[in-house]
Amino acid sequence: MANRVIPGASKLLKNVRPLNSASSTTISAISQPIGYAEKAPHPTATTIDADPSLSSFDDADKLFASVSTSRLLRAALNLHMVAVEPMVDVGMWVMRSKLMQTPLIKDVILGMIRSTIYDHFCAGEDAVAAGKSVLELNEAGLRGMLVYALEYAGDNEACDKNLQGFLDTAESTKSLPPSSVSFIIVKITAICPTNLLRRVSDLLRWQQQDPSFNLPWKRDTFPIFSESSPLYHTLEKPEPLTPEEERDLELVHQRLLKLSQKCSEANVPLSVDAEYTSIQPAIDYLTYSSAIIYNKDDNPIVYGTIQAYLKDAKERLLLATKAADKMGVSMGFKVVRGAYMSSEGKLASSLGYKSPIHDCIEDTHACYNDCASFMLERIANGSDAVVLATHNVESGRLAMAKAHEIGVGKVHQKLEFAQLYGMAESLSFGLKNSGFQVSKYMPFGPIQLVLPYLLRRAEENRGLLSASSQDRLLTREELMRRLKAAII
Repeated sequence: MANRVIPGASKLLKNVRPLNSASSTTISAISQPIGYAEKAPHPTATTIDADPSLSSFDDADKLFASVSTSRLLRAALNLHMVAVEPMVDVGMWVMRSKLMQTPLIKDVILGMIRSTIYDHFCAGEDAVAAGKSVLELNEAGLRGMLVYALEYAGDNEACDKNLQGFLDTAESTKSLPPSSVSFIIVKITAICPTNLLRRVSDLLRWQQQDPSFNLPWKRDTFPIFSESSPLYHTLEKPEPLTPEEERDLELVHQRLLKLSQKCSEANVPLSVDAEYTSIQPAIDYLTYSSAIIYNKDDNPIVYGTIQAYLKDAKERLLLATKAADKMGVSMGFKVVRGAYMSSEGKLASSLGYKSPIHDCIEDTHACYNDCASFMLERIANGSDAVVLATHNVESGRLAMAKAHEIGVGKVHQKLEFAQLYGMAESLSFGLKNSGFQVSKYMPFGPIQLVLPYLLRRAEENRGLLSASSQDRLLTREELMRRLKAAII
């Protein structure tokens, strides 16, 4: 079924009641995820604040009540250490240097990485260790989004091996408490060679420019582009897929369907991460094709991801949900700001085009909040589900206020907030204490296999790590309060 652009998408979006635009306030923390001495109630059992304005994200005493002083001190030290940007630069240089080719030096470096950045960002080396981390979170009233942190595969053999890791991850959730794992996360680049994603994306972009361009392998899907979507990645008519490429693409479909089926059996949704715009069309195509098959009731199994820093994000979200409505498919979306700002701008500039990313941070905030408002209204009306992944305090407050405006009871079970594991702890606990479901994005895997993830995460969060951190201030404040209390 060919995609059809729905006329006037941008005009229809204006009718959506938006959240107020957010400020640029962020919470950043790369501390080792805080341990918990006391069991807190599960978020679904927490009483939701009657007035979101009463919810506090800066009451350190309340937020860190269950954290021991020793753990809090270690977290504070880590926060201040990684806030020094040159230290991050040195660490990234070392991980990419030839030093990693010398066995003895490599072991020493990996040992240092394991006790610092790995422990900060990752939940363990295997599903068993990750499960223990999930249990710790669950005791504190938070949930886990399990991420087998593999990102790239070069051939079908590697894709099949990676797929087994994702399948095992989904299977492992059956031994954990119900609802303690909110999602399984997958990157399509781990189960599909990047070159094939580029080829499929090129062909989809060309069909967007020329609707008569036939793609015989194309399955039913939702609209992938809007009228404002960038198409500069494909400047010349691409060659059709070869028979071998078509077979490989069918294998990718089967891998994703197999993983979707496993998640359905485990009763844990599958969220597909977004990546670079050069390959995102193929990722959306694969995601939507699987969603059409598995999202048959009011609880979506397959979730897509919308990157709000892209100028066409709101239009594409509207088009996809409108098409899903027509097909009777319930959709889930994770809304994020985006993580590839530098590379996206450089690519567009090198080709003589404007960046696909919003011109200022305020526009990105506004787009994120509009997408959040749109999805909250949809789930309040009985359709779809949403994950609001954000480290932005103001966006969290606005989403809470919107949920109360339209009726928290209507959205509670289909609304999830999310932050990275080891980061934005005060925002996570503030949202949890207000009664909302909150998850932590928990990558795991052998340290050598997840190095690409660690490097990318360090680059993405360079600005956050060196910025004034709310978590850093709060941990220091709470330590000072405890010191004064002990003296007095």
